[in-house]
Amino acid sequence: MATKPRKKKKNAYRSKLEATFAYKLEEGIIEFAYEPYSIPYSVVEERKYYPDFIILSNGIVIETKGYFKPADRKKHLRIKEQYPDLDIRFVFGNKRNKINKNSKTTYEDWCNTHGFKCCDYNDTRTIWDWAHEVGKRQQHERTERKRKPK
Repeated sequence: MATKPRKKKKNAYRSKLEATFAYKLEEGIIEFAYEPYSIPYSVVEERKYYPDFIILSNGIVIETKGYFKPADRKKHLRIKEQYPDLDIRFVFGNKRNKINKNSKTTYEDWCNTHGFKCCDYNDTRTIWDWAHEVGKRQQHERTERKRKPK
């Protein structure tokens, strides 16, 4: 089934944080692809998730988040349940932000509780380490190629 091409902002990234993170990867000469394929996941009906970044050397999926919405948290729990071998990691604008104003739980706490690795976007050492982890590519067989990597 053919999918419609997604409309992109002028600079090709959907948020300033994504653009900043892409620049950091390019600065570190880390080969990556931006939203190269979709990962279908089911809610009631099937939906598709477009990972923000894929580290091409090891298949690690990087999702950048400024504000981590409740709907995004639910989506990622469903994806993790349906694709347990997919290594999804979060890069936050600030991992110490609370998940809501009445909670003591931070984005980092949420990730730790649910088995996701995370860091702040300016944590260059962690991002570098992730990019150079040895591992198998983890592109799932149900993923659909979206576009050529940058």
